Amino acid sequence: MPGHILIIDEVATNRIVMKVKMSAAQFRVSACANHAEAQKLIVKQPPDLILIGLGDPALDLSAYCRALRDNPLTQNVTIIAIGVNDTTQARFAALDAGADDVLARPVNDALLLARIRSLLRVQSTHQELQLREGTSSALGFEEPAAVFETPAHVALLSATQQPDSALLAALTHGLGHVVRTIDPDQALRDRKLQPPHALYVIDATTQMATPARFFGLVSDLRARPDTRRSTQLIVVPDDAPDMAAMFLDLGADDIVATSAQASEIALRARRLIRRKRIQDRLRDTVRDGLQAAVTDPLTGLFNRRYVDPHLTRMTKQAQASGNAMAVMMVDIDHFKTINDTYGHAAGDLVLKQLAKRLKENIRAVDMVARVGGEEFLVALPGTTGPQAQTTAHRLLGLINRTPFDIGEAHPPLPVTISIGVAISREKATLKGDRVGTICAQADAALYAAKSAGRDRVAMAG
Repeated sequence: MPGHILIIDEVATNRIVMKVKMSAAQFRVSACANHAEAQKLIVKQPPDLILIGLGDPALDLSAYCRALRDNPLTQNVTIIAIGVNDTTQARFAALDAGADDVLARPVNDALLLARIRSLLRVQSTHQELQLREGTSSALGFEEPAAVFETPAHVALLSATQQPDSALLAALTHGLGHVVRTIDPDQALRDRKLQPPHALYVIDATTQMATPARFFGLVSDLRARPDTRRSTQLIVVPDDAPDMAAMFLDLGADDIVATSAQASEIALRARRLIRRKRIQDRLRDTVRDGLQAAVTDPLTGLFNRRYVDPHLTRMTKQAQASGNAMAVMMVDIDHFKTINDTYGHAAGDLVLKQLAKRLKENIRAVDMVARVGGEEFLVALPGTTGPQAQTTAHRLLGLINRTPFDIGEAHPPLPVTISIGVAISREKATLKGDRVGTICAQADAALYAAKSAGRDRVAMAG
């Protein structure tokens, strides 16, 4: 969903132009001239991302980035600095002080927007993992004990037999982790690596391979189950902003120019490894702390015990941001007939396959749970009515047009579902929403869908 961007730039022309560009890209935008004004806006509503335009030559960017990182309201906010002097020392100083990226003027619009999308995706995933960890704590589970961190495994992928010696040295001497040089094709052949690579560094500067080969490599690594959670740092030519933008949109985590100093390459690599370890720990908290208590044993989905506190936290976040939120109730049509005709084992197979289809066709930030015998709940934060309706019809088609396997003794069984959808109210009145209210509205819409003939979507009034 669109993020909230705060633009800080003393130069009015820069500020106006950037605001127009960000608004055209469907972001919510606030803008101000200086950091005193910015602080007032931040207190009122913390942004998701801050664009700092260096119109003021007296600004100490490093000090300001550190101040933002020390402020509880902005310590996790993404920061991009625009207009940094195009020197490697200035770039490193800004990154080391806490900026997520630094870009020199003139800024390539495609690269800037791709960088923003990439960083907001990371932020959204991290916030969701923290939300789930908070739900785990609310349920009374203890925090995991601190673990000793062993060196991470890093793969340097190059299309040449001899990888760039300066790049290899920057990684080997600057990280303190295990660096392995492998051919790109080997990276795709390796399965279930033990231990898996925390970071893939892809050298896309060689003239021996076309950009398309590297584009495919990035997307393949991001799509495969055994490598999709590894991070990716792409080394690109200095004069190829469109290539860099494409890598980011295909799933790369970060890019770095060929001319970057070894210290900057190592800094970016360390950040990605640290990010992966934090996200891995958050995932482990959810998996280990909640699995037995809040997971439905048949489908592997969350159960009602998890839904209530998580929806409460999700609603509070919607209230704070002013974003809409959707809840769907999904019910299998004539499920009792399936059990009576084919047996409970067949019914269990239908439930498991339905759970799998739902889970595989929603976003990572969404939640799906089994809340009754044949009833499922799907919660979609940051989702408007039209978006939720489109999603519901898409899920309806995915379920209803593919028969379910109910065992060797029977042919695949066509199964239909009905969906009721409710949307939280808008900003001013959202405080009146309660978890029970929105769920009751979705339940009522589901009843309307069934009363109208089943196999359909109904929206709450």
